[in-house]
Amino acid sequence: MALAAKDAYHFLGSPEGELALAEATIYLATAPKSNRAYAAFGEAQEAAKTHPAEPVPLHIRNAPTGLMKDLGYGAGYKYAFDSEQSYIPQEYLPEALRGASWYAPTEFGYEKTIKERME
Repeated sequence: MALAAKDAYHFLGSPEGELALAEATIYLATAPKSNRAYAAFGEAQEAAKTHPAEPVPLHIRNAPTGLMKDLGYGAGYKYAFDSEQSYIPQEYLPEALRGASWYAPTEFGYEKTIKERME
């Protein structure tokens, strides 16, 4: 939204482009915000710093060659959109981070819906 408003302003100039900036300002000022997202981002960054070189789990690695397939890349991967609910529980984190969870939505606003979906 912000980049589109900037582009509109640069394309149209003043005064016409100023309306795009005003609209974007109102949109961003009134958009739902979450401190939980900020906190989760910080925790995820810390986990990345603590475990900078953890290997990607084999089942979610791409296997474009026979050697990679022989090494187990992609073995056991389940494509979520093949399921009726477009969701299949499977692990995506490296072994050292298994079970980690950083984002904890609140009971307020749209986060309540996100929390229900996560559960």
